[in-house]
Amino acid sequence: MKAVIVPVRDVEKVKTELISMGVLDKDRKIRIVEHPDGKFAEIPVISGMDLSDIDGSNISEFDIVEQDEPDFYRSTMSLKEHLSGTVPEELIERIPSGWQVLGDIVIVSIPEELKSYREDIARKLLVINPRCRCVLQDFGIKGTFREPEREVIIGEDTETIQKEHGCSFKLDATKIMYSKGNLAERKRMSKLGKDEVVVDMFAGIGYFSIPLAVHGKPKKVYSIELNPVSYHYLLENIQLNYLEGIVRAINGDCGEVTPQGVADRVIMGYVGITHHYLDKGIGAIRKEGGMLHYHETTPEVLVFERPIQRIKDAASALGRSAEIRACHRIKKYSPGVWHVVVDAFIK
Repeated sequence: MKAVIVPVRDVEKVKTELISMGVLDKDRKIRIVEHPDGKFAEIPVISGMDLSDIDGSNISEFDIVEQDEPDFYRSTMSLKEHLSGTVPEELIERIPSGWQVLGDIVIVSIPEELKSYREDIARKLLVINPRCRCVLQDFGIKGTFREPEREVIIGEDTETIQKEHGCSFKLDATKIMYSKGNLAERKRMSKLGKDEVVVDMFAGIGYFSIPLAVHGKPKKVYSIELNPVSYHYLLENIQLNYLEGIVRAINGDCGEVTPQGVADRVIMGYVGITHHYLDKGIGAIRKEGGMLHYHETTPEVLVFERPIQRIKDAASALGRSAEIRACHRIKKYSPGVWHVVVDAFIK
């Protein structure tokens, strides 16, 4: 997804020239961005075009960039409107009003009563999301590794690259979960870790390790993941983001392979069973002290009491102490239950 960077004053002139050349990408919006030298515009151009080869063009004097998160024009019609006349009127209200876009894949939950119309729904979703090429039906989460249960409706290749906050995450959308609800927390982590040794337990495909290593400038990141599929994509994402010298992937159980006494910062970014590994997370922090970011799913009535107490108890059992620095609500996990994270300095 490429775009030409031009000063704001030149937008109309360059846009007109791009239209005359037939290379303006009309599916994406022109985006205004702040640069150190002032305001500039990103004007989208059709992928695969080499503007420098076009004789007589003045466009080649401008820089061309790859857009990480392009802005697309959305269809003015809703999915329900698109399917009016195809789906019986009595079922129109059951048509999904929301879906997830992951890279160039659409993921949607379709009620059982609309099963016979799922290909119609998928085709219209591709109309609404023109950059996408595949539609998956989502059936929920299964198994110890919380793997998605999904089925292809339209398309073939279910591997995609999700670009986020200047980082690239390769994954198979039928095998790997990717929560956009944790975006704010991933961005927060990306600002931390400068010149530090970081241990990322339950690293998955690098949800926290990759942005922290790209933006935080740590000395070293140990990324630990048990699931062999997630570990495979963790290795791919380390290469994809050119982090081979910074991030070391470790395949194994956090209870057995977490490095001890080495970290300035430890991330425990999993939920459900995370408290069973608090001794290993705290033990990973060097004796001089360091930060712990502990995630937990907690009933509303125990936010933040339970996670704080668990950290303090685990630290005390190891002859250490915990100073609570901050508490954050990430998102609603289920009715009456919150996904939270507690930042504690372990001494």
